[in-house]
Amino acid sequence: MKPLLINQIIAPMKTFLALNPFRRSLRIWPTILAAGGCLLAGSTVMAEDAPTAAANPRPTYLGDIQPIFMGSCSRCHNQETRFVYNWLDYKTAYADRWEIRRRLWDSYKGRYYKEPMPIVNSPESLALTDADREMIKTWVDQGGARGEPPAPGAAKSKAERIKLGQRLFTSICAACHQPTGRGVPNVFPPLAGSDFLNADKARAVKLVIYGRQGEVVVNGTKFNNNMPAFPLGDQDIANVLTYVYNSFGNAGLEVTPDEVKALRAQPRDTVTPTPSPAKAAAPSAFE
Repeated sequence: MKPLLINQIIAPMKTFLALNPFRRSLRIWPTILAAGGCLLAGSTVMAEDAPTAAANPRPTYLGDIQPIFMGSCSRCHNQETRFVYNWLDYKTAYADRWEIRRRLWDSYKGRYYKEPMPIVNSPESLALTDADREMIKTWVDQGGARGEPPAPGAAKSKAERIKLGQRLFTSICAACHQPTGRGVPNVFPPLAGSDFLNADKARAVKLVIYGRQGEVVVNGTKFNNNMPAFPLGDQDIANVLTYVYNSFGNAGLEVTPDEVKALRAQPRDTVTPTPSPAKAAAPSAFE
């Protein structure tokens, strides 16, 4: 509510009391003050915290919020982590929704004592826009609706698959691997000209399906970080990998939904650490 409108309400009340001293002794004044305080407080909240309802009147988890979580929260908040909540799961995110609001909005605005999330100046934080934060806040304030997942892009050609995959890459993958595909040195491996990616398409597909934890060597450099399993369908995985394979100087391969479906039916690959030369040469006690 605008200050001018509030003054139009409060000013006549003050005039009435000034002209009626007897009434001032009644219990009217505290009530008026309380009402005015509520109006003033309400105007402050509306000015600072009002969501842009016109932009998105009712954001939903599956339609709006989960993609943001996948892009900027999933490195920590995923199904593999043990000490923080998995926000890629609706029931978990819904149960923790008020803390999510406090950490992503109130702390970000300096009104909550805990550190904002994601951590300030991290790749995920830099990728999270004010509009994303406000979208999450609005989702919590409006009840945390689950909604329906967006219909997957049904590409009819490789060019359409690349176009749809680019949107997914920008919203989900670019926070870590960067819009250029070059990754973050010593933190996130590059996708640009990646020998690991181009050497084995099936391995790349299963990596997106199941995620990966532990050491990986890409273009001669070791990386040891966590990539979660994203809740993406076969179409989406096919689209985003086709985009990556046809960008950043990669091999130009195409991934189809049928390929993803077939690999999803297979067990995840077991990552076996490479033994050191000393251990490999050591004789067995049973030889």
